[in-house]
Amino acid sequence: MVDVNVGKLDRVDLRDVWKHEGYDFTRWLQDNPDVLGSAIGLTLENVEREQAAGAFSIDLVAEDEAGQKVIIENQLEKSNHDHLGKVITYMVAMGAKTAVWIVAEPRPEHVAAVAWLNDSSDAGVYLVKVEAVRIGDSLPAPLLTLIVGPSEETEALAKTKKDFAERYSERHNWWSRLVARTEATLHKHITPGSYAWIGTSSGIRGLNLNYVVHQEDCDAELYIDRGNGAEVENKSIFDQLFKNKAAIEAKFGGALSWERLDDRRASRIKAALPGGYRSPEEEWDGIQARQVDTMNRLNTALQPYLKALKLGT
Repeated sequence: MVDVNVGKLDRVDLRDVWKHEGYDFTRWLQDNPDVLGSAIGLTLENVEREQAAGAFSIDLVAEDEAGQKVIIENQLEKSNHDHLGKVITYMVAMGAKTAVWIVAEPRPEHVAAVAWLNDSSDAGVYLVKVEAVRIGDSLPAPLLTLIVGPSEETEALAKTKKDFAERYSERHNWWSRLVARTEATLHKHITPGSYAWIGTSSGIRGLNLNYVVHQEDCDAELYIDRGNGAEVENKSIFDQLFKNKAAIEAKFGGALSWERLDDRRASRIKAALPGGYRSPEEEWDGIQARQVDTMNRLNTALQPYLKALKLGT
């Protein structure tokens, strides 16, 4: 039998180690950011105390490796609504995306609230439990335990939400400017949306003249889709137009992309152009001028042949 001496880990009252939360513990954290950083998986630098946020004073403000602000709020007692409110208020006031809330005893409702914040926004909030421990007669040591924080899945979801929000905003701006152009007469009545396309009828049900915009390119197209059960008719319309491909392209003034899309109900005829909503904004005017000109030429080239179509209904 092997005789192994193992010490016993004892808890120490936090107030026996740090008598004053706002001074002793906060100052200790400022001097030892690596201990907190290790617990939450962040590198914390340039830690400063008592930063002003309106009428309040933040315990600590640090920076992560990317130079982004990290709010740190300390509470050597049970978590409460007041401190949760402060954490959110400080993040907004400082424009921070990350906060650390350190408590002696996290209440279940606050654990759930922090988890909800991480799941429902692009904020990263870490709820950390602080204890003081010692072995035998050793000096007391801090024990910081991460209770809840942003997971990799949560961070990825938050980034996705942010990307979608930015994408919708940029596309709405794109369409607002495009339909306001004096030469965009075909679509001037369209209310700008946030999706990748806007369209108007060519004059025939189910045959729409659509503008499409992506991050780096854009299109002007005729989209052929007469609805449910119209697969055969859609392909018939495409084929009738395709028989006049040479004449249509001559009138248009260039080659078009003829997409029968045999594995789908719809078909399309389009012209693709370089430049999209992620292009530098100072280039938008030129890109949209070309896109609108392309749409107008496409409509002019197609109209005689649209009027001659043999339709089922």
